[in-house]
Amino acid sequence: MNLEPLHVSDILRRYGLQPQKSLGQNFLVDHNALLKIVRDAALDPEDRVLEIGAGLGSLTRVLAVNSGAVVAIEIDEEMFPALEAVTRPFENVQLIHGDILNIQPETLFAESGYKVVANIPYYITSAVIRHLLEAAIKPDRIVLTMQREVAERILSRDEKMSLLSLSVQVYGEAHIASHIPAACFYPQPKVDSSVLIIDVYAEPKLTEDNLRLLFRLAHAAFNQKRKMLRSSLRPMLGESLETVSSVLEGAGIDPRWRPEDLSLEDWLRLTENVSRKI
Repeated sequence: MNLEPLHVSDILRRYGLQPQKSLGQNFLVDHNALLKIVRDAALDPEDRVLEIGAGLGSLTRVLAVNSGAVVAIEIDEEMFPALEAVTRPFENVQLIHGDILNIQPETLFAESGYKVVANIPYYITSAVIRHLLEAAIKPDRIVLTMQREVAERILSRDEKMSLLSLSVQVYGEAHIASHIPAACFYPQPKVDSSVLIIDVYAEPKLTEDNLRLLFRLAHAAFNQKRKMLRSSLRPMLGESLETVSSVLEGAGIDPRWRPEDLSLEDWLRLTENVSRKI
């Protein structure tokens, strides 16, 4: 099917809609950018796709003609009549009104191996990624359009780890596929976006028990990220600074470091070391 570009401003006007700032609605209106996202996703006719934040269906349409089935979730009830009209010609699209954070992927897909393709607002980026990566039924590829600086932070481009970048790197391998200028969106945001791809590992880098331990350690550290690790991890690792320092040094970590200074390998060593002691 040869798709014509969708005229988002006309559809908004026809249905009496306004983009909701509270929902982070910046619609991707550049058709070439939509095609590029789908190419980045490397879809084939057998793929099952989950789209989060379908909006008016601009991306949904392109996904539908390049994959086997699309489950498109949209939280904005007022947007739904327009979304239904736009996607009506596509028999392989299932629309769901709801919040992805309240929907478990295993209720949508019977088995792992689906792909996620979405343009998500900044304020739910971290929560959505964790929700998908920790699901019982996981995607094998996640393709997300997000603020460029957020994508770069996930990759630790500034060499500083965050809780989000740690989460991603434990579960998969991430890279930036392309950049999308702010002018490609309506309304136009203040910053450019990037297409981040996460290829999810068949199994994470730690056992289930050690994953829980890793995130307990990470949450304790990043919740007090201005403190040295020997102080922020003291409630978990020991009564004295000397005890905590010994645990950290046993994992090859300077007790004076802060959580952003640790690499993924540092976190993995620390978790294994603590696991042996508890």
